Amino acid sequence: MMSHAFPGVISHTAAVTAPALTVMGIILYMGKVSGAHLNPAVSIAFALRRDFPWGRVPGYIVVQLAGATLAALVLHAIINVSARYGSNYPAHGYSAMAAFWMELILTMGLVSVILGTASGAQNVGVIGALGIDGYISLAGLWGSPISGASMNPARTFGPDLASATFTSYWVYIAGPIAGAVLAVGIALVLRGRGGDKAALGAAQGDLFTEGYESGKS
Repeated sequence: MMSHAFPGVISHTAAVTAPALTVMGIILYMGKVSGAHLNPAVSIAFALRRDFPWGRVPGYIVVQLAGATLAALVLHAIINVSARYGSNYPAHGYSAMAAFWMELILTMGLVSVILGTASGAQNVGVIGALGIDGYISLAGLWGSPISGASMNPARTFGPDLASATFTSYWVYIAGPIAGAVLAVGIALVLRGRGGDKAALGAAQGDLFTEGYESGKS
């Protein structure tokens, strides 16, 4: 939306880097409290890894969708540019299926980075935010010319709802969720089952880890 509000001012590189820096900031700010998922695909992946309780997944997804929608509405009100410019659609010349595969591959990589930096063997604490930020930036540079590099059903849902434009939205649900499931399978092969203390803390925030572990026993 910002690049359409200020054409020629915001470059493609800036447009894909800014969201990555925002994600990094939120992870550093809220990671210890809630896990800072920001993404339904990530919440589902953590639950599949047994690092996050399934009972909390619906609430997280509702809040993620609501937050994305509110952000699109606020930005539209401020800069008076259609919210659809903040969404993701298959690029001209590419089919919805091509965009689906791009979203699947990009999200598989993103969730692999997230699960890797959250595992007991490779947990690197707040530095994991830098790895995630770097991946989102590079994935945006590489994949956005085809699918927009959403990697997040909520990130696309908000602007689509605000603009009532759901063109090929199935791509941005099916691609990221399928990619997240594949990333969980890769993590199982490389690291075994989840559920270790470090992964629980990364997925839920340290405030909830102790109670969750007690409930499992």
